[in-house]
Amino acid sequence: MADKAADIATLLAPTVESLGLELLGIEYLPSPGGALLRLYIDVPASDAVAVDPATGSPRMVGIEDCESVSREVSALLDVEDPISGHYTLEVSSPGVDRPLFAPSQFARFLGEQAKATLKLPQDGRRKLQGKIVAVEGDRIDFDVDGARFAVAFDNIEKARLVPDWVALGFAPAKKEKGAKPGKKAGKKRPGSE
Repeated sequence: MADKAADIATLLAPTVESLGLELLGIEYLPSPGGALLRLYIDVPASDAVAVDPATGSPRMVGIEDCESVSREVSALLDVEDPISGHYTLEVSSPGVDRPLFAPSQFARFLGEQAKATLKLPQDGRRKLQGKIVAVEGDRIDFDVDGARFAVAFDNIEKARLVPDWVALGFAPAKKEKGAKPGKKAGKKRPGSE
C-alpha cells in the first residue's frame, strides 16, 4: 500500500506545485466501500515567511487553495485513473498537529515535539513521543524522556507534530508545585483564624 501512495504522490506533486503550493504527503486508505485519498498541502517552506498582501499576515493555505487543488487533482485522477473503484478525495492544510512525511519535514521542525508510530518495534516500543533533535540523512533522532532515540525514516509508519496547546493559548499554563487552586499565599480568608 505504501508503494501505491508513493506512486500517487509522485503523479500529483507537479500539479500541486503548478498552483504555487507544496504536496507534503498523502494518506491512501483503501476499504471495501471505497478508498479515501487525503492530500496535505502547504505553502512552500520558502514562501512560509511571505506576507499575504490582503491580510498583512504570513501566507497560509486557505479554503480557496484546497478547492483549486481538489479541482485540478480530480481532473488528473480522472485521466490517469490510478485508483480502481470509488474513492473520496480530501485536500487539507497540515493543521497544528502537522503530519510529517519526509526527513526534510522533520528537519524543518527541529526542536519541536513529535509523536511517531513505528512499522517494526525498536527497543521494545512501537510508539514514541519526544523532541526532534537531529536529522542525519534518513535517520531521525528524538529526545524521548531525556534519552536519545534514533529511528531510521523507513521504519516510521506515521508521524505528527505535537502542538504546544499552552503556547497556542488553548490550554492553561501548568501551576507551580505546591500551589493550591483558588488559594493565594499570605492571605487568610475571613473567619479562618
